[in-house]
Amino acid sequence: MKIKVQIMIEYEEKSQPIVEEIECLCRGDLLPETLGLTLNEGKELLARIQKAMVTHQATEYVAQQRSCPHCGKKRHNKGRHELILRSLFGKLHIGSPRLYTCGCQPQEKQSFSPLADRLPERTTPEFRYLQSKWASLMSYGLTVDMLEEVLPLHANTTTVVRHIHDVAGKLEAELGDEQGMFIEGCERDWEALPDPDEPLIVGIDGGYVHAREGEKRKAGWFEVIVGKSMPEKEENKRFASVHSYDQKPKRRVFEMLKNKGLQMNQDIIFLSDGGDTVRNLQMYISPQAEHLLDWFHITMRITAMKQMAKGLSEEKWLPDVQAELESIKWYLWHGNVFRALQKVEGLDFDLSCYEEDSPVVLKVGKALSEFHHYISSNQNFIPNYGERHRYREIISTAFVESTVNEVISKRMVKRQQMRWTKQGAHLLLQVRVQTLNGDLRDTFCQWYPGMTREAENLLKAA
Repeated sequence: MKIKVQIMIEYEEKSQPIVEEIECLCRGDLLPETLGLTLNEGKELLARIQKAMVTHQATEYVAQQRSCPHCGKKRHNKGRHELILRSLFGKLHIGSPRLYTCGCQPQEKQSFSPLADRLPERTTPEFRYLQSKWASLMSYGLTVDMLEEVLPLHANTTTVVRHIHDVAGKLEAELGDEQGMFIEGCERDWEALPDPDEPLIVGIDGGYVHAREGEKRKAGWFEVIVGKSMPEKEENKRFASVHSYDQKPKRRVFEMLKNKGLQMNQDIIFLSDGGDTVRNLQMYISPQAEHLLDWFHITMRITAMKQMAKGLSEEKWLPDVQAELESIKWYLWHGNVFRALQKVEGLDFDLSCYEEDSPVVLKVGKALSEFHHYISSNQNFIPNYGERHRYREIISTAFVESTVNEVISKRMVKRQQMRWTKQGAHLLLQVRVQTLNGDLRDTFCQWYPGMTREAENLLKAA
């Protein structure tokens, strides 16, 4: 059996359609492995259809540009060159003539190339979109392997990196200017606003990524700030940035909240780990913002000190460290920061008076000093956690812990052995966040409205 695949091209100005044979497939006995199209046959078929379509589209467009739109005079050829276009279905070599401009209108250039002007990126938007999407979800090498496996194209990691950086650069360029404060208007105007929805909850946390600087492969770590908004009314939104590289950290948070429908009269609850970087990031975003220290990070530090202090209860000249730490935790749970700090200072003093040179005592003493500084620096953000818990109000950023893993760890840490520059990590994170938020396709449709029309045409055809 022979199966011929043809395409029919109809031009508006031509009465007869053009029919081209694309492929002739032969089949013998019916076998599972020869049923329908094979992957290689499908890839070859797509590549040939793409080549035929692009050739006719380019020919028609050049023909339309041969006449001056002002006077109708025919433009003459100056020369001809080859234009290389990379698409989802292969790399295409298109003949691109260069035409003289018409003298009826003043022109900056004496000649121009219609196709080169029309296709400045030399890469189709959907190809760029797929590269960006999959490279944000898995390694560059796996992205290349996956695309080459299922599509009739050739890619390389350098091109994928360049394209994802271009996309991220475009996203960054569209972000507004950074400001120290994003509170707009006055309180009288806020009262006139419609009643807001339920409060927005924003959790902010940090993670660390292996660093690389120039030729130096091992340059330590750098911090990445990750945030997530709740509630899950429509869809949670994430944001991420490299703290020491990002020039617009507050703007990034503000734009995320605007996408969630932020109004100046709307309540916002910011939960964070209390670090200086995160504490400064959330300030002056909204007049109705409430800033809380995450209970998870407090209890995690106390638990770590309890582990360090195991065995100290056997020392006769020391207080019961476990009981004292539990007491400190109880005071903090009820928002009594003053008494909690007194208990920390007292326990730290008792440990410092211990005569024997015990490394465990020194270790616990150092942890207590750091904990005292941590609590005193964030005492204005410590509420009565017990009361909030009884009223089923949020007290923890546990939902952000999974976001740190989702945004950073799965792509950049864990089993990934790659080391990152601050710029490379920051740009990749912008595309990854767009992908995880489900916004990347919509962003491309805004840049290239034709992608939206193509999607609508497919739905109508279905």
